[in-house]
Amino acid sequence: MAGSAEETRFSLQKDRMLRAAALCFNQKGYSGTSLKDVAGHLSLTDAALYYYVRNKEELVYLCYLRAAELGKAALATAIGQGGNGLDKVRRYLELHSEFMVGDPGPVAIMSEIPSLKPDHRDEILALSRAHSARFEALLEEGIADGSIRPCDVRMTGNAIMGALNWIPKWHHGDPDVARQVIATFPGILSSGLSAEAES
Repeated sequence: MAGSAEETRFSLQKDRMLRAAALCFNQKGYSGTSLKDVAGHLSLTDAALYYYVRNKEELVYLCYLRAAELGKAALATAIGQGGNGLDKVRRYLELHSEFMVGDPGPVAIMSEIPSLKPDHRDEILALSRAHSARFEALLEEGIADGSIRPCDVRMTGNAIMGALNWIPKWHHGDPDVARQVIATFPGILSSGLSAEAES
């Protein structure tokens, strides 16, 4: 039991660290952020962070890995709840918006991938490409079942993902803005997809 409690404490503290790091990286970028900045945000000493990460590069990598895992979970949930292609896309947009500005946030913007060491960079790029491919497959599913109007799924996917993933750059925790994002972004980003919009 003691071991389990210690693992839970470690996991919770690590999650706090990754949220704080994501906030710092989103605001100041990789080069402008130090471990001291992250430690200060958490009211910890610099040395305390080394219990969780070896260096700043690993911290960025873990932030990006967390973002990829949250996105994958949102997409899996949206697909698992069924419906036509458009239903799944809209549900995913709702879930993705919620984790960007809700309790799991902030989430790191993956704008510093070139700063990662090669094996970390390759892993994050592979996860990002796989996620984009799964989203594009949803668009194709919607086109096939008639719920989404014909479109260039690659360009459409890039446009939607770009808008979603940039939210943490301008959203800094205001709860009123968060509620607006959750309420409006899914509709804004999906309204042009509906096959009904053609008629």
